[in-house]
Amino acid sequence: MDRAALADFLRRRREALQPEDLGLPSGARRRTRGLRREEVASLAVMSTDYYTRLEQRRGPQPSEHMLSSLARALRLTGDERTYLYRIAGHNAPVSLSASPHVAPALLRVLDRLDDTPALVLTDLGETLVQNRMAAALLGDASKHTGLARSAIYRWFTDPAERSIYPEADHARQSRAQVANLRAAHGLRGPRSRAGELVRALQKANEEFAELWARHEVAQRFEDHKTLIHPELGAIELDCQALFTEDQSQTLLVLTAPPRTEGHEKLQLLAVLGLDRFTEAER
Repeated sequence: MDRAALADFLRRRREALQPEDLGLPSGARRRTRGLRREEVASLAVMSTDYYTRLEQRRGPQPSEHMLSSLARALRLTGDERTYLYRIAGHNAPVSLSASPHVAPALLRVLDRLDDTPALVLTDLGETLVQNRMAAALLGDASKHTGLARSAIYRWFTDPAERSIYPEADHARQSRAQVANLRAAHGLRGPRSRAGELVRALQKANEEFAELWARHEVAQRFEDHKTLIHPELGAIELDCQALFTEDQSQTLLVLTAPPRTEGHEKLQLLAVLGLDRFTEAER
């Protein structure tokens, strides 16, 4: 670990960013150039003290998880991210498509979306980052670990995962999940994480095994969805998907036309957030 290089690199990348680059309010006149340390720490989900010690060459060696969070918070390119891992004493992941690094171009768009649900997914259905509206609608995806990070895996192994869709849509959603995984498997190969998911699901779920045998391939999202929220009920939403050039990541944006019930429910969702109605409000 090169503490001096790491400290200088983090500081310079922080100073190169402006609050508006990340959808943050610029606020009153700022004494420091670029982002504040506490802003980077918040974006990376770490304490300000921990981040400050890294910039002051006093911190411990960051874990790979911490480096991934820092790369996302500082909007690093692929080359910059590889450099960050190396000066921190770690081997950088071999492939961006198989890693939790979010494409900077998708992050720049996501940063500007705060009034409608939006999230970045891998081709395996793993949520890399979500805004507060997406968390309020779909739940906090950061709690999932291991194979369960994949929504495809959860769909076939966790009954609670299906509660967000009307029962009439379950069969179609199952086919779409398998078809998406088939596309990722074809791109990554049987020895990849996609192959690991397939092998695990073939053993765990008969429905998956039957659908996998059909060899249906697709890499797209339905243009229109009905999602079920615990308090707001059914919400009809339009889906727009923006893919990276290598098709490994997708920015999914959920919207509703103005003056519709879906739009009104999204406005209420923005107020409700991650909280649940109190008993008095019920």
